[in-house]
Amino acid sequence: MTDSEPETAERTDPEEERVPDIPADAVDEVERLTRLARAAERREDDAAVEEASVYRERREELVEEYDYETRLRDEDDTLVLYPEEWLVDGVVQLDRVEETDRAVEISLSGPGDPERWQEIADHNDDLVDAVAEEHPDHEANARALADFASNHYAKPVEKLTVEEVEVFLDEYYPRNTWPSEADASLIETSVRKLFAAADSEPPAPVEN
Repeated sequence: MTDSEPETAERTDPEEERVPDIPADAVDEVERLTRLARAAERREDDAAVEEASVYRERREELVEEYDYETRLRDEDDTLVLYPEEWLVDGVVQLDRVEETDRAVEISLSGPGDPERWQEIADHNDDLVDAVAEEHPDHEANARALADFASNHYAKPVEKLTVEEVEVFLDEYYPRNTWPSEADASLIETSVRKLFAAADSEPPAPVEN
């Protein structure tokens, strides 16, 4: 829309220029709440059903803050976040879609264990704390990888495969974290330090 172009041109904060419009940390929280809801449902009791409902309500309230809505694409088990303005009665109107990158797709079928999500997330958070204590300049990068491992694969950092680390470095990190130039220059070293905190070695391409 032409009315928004001057405003966009004046922005200087990378997070404000980010496409999609919903921040990366909010997307991570949406995924976390979705996985917690699924884990609760698997317990198959009345309390679990209510708990799952609460998680999903929180998720919907969160995306509404950024004028988004969620849809589950069943064929590939992907949670999709659409800008509200694209939808009419819950259906995407193709003539309203100007920038497809504003949508967010979250795969819910990673090879990790969603039922152990909280335990895994706590473990990865502990690794970040260890890196931050010894190497504070690497904390932001360590946090990005830990969140990626927890939210996208429900896996401990040290269990990530070479392919998953490559996805993080090539796709997730530049597109979702908007690193500073200083952080970006340290990312491979940060990855090695986070693996070292788990007494492990990272797989290629950052093993050397």
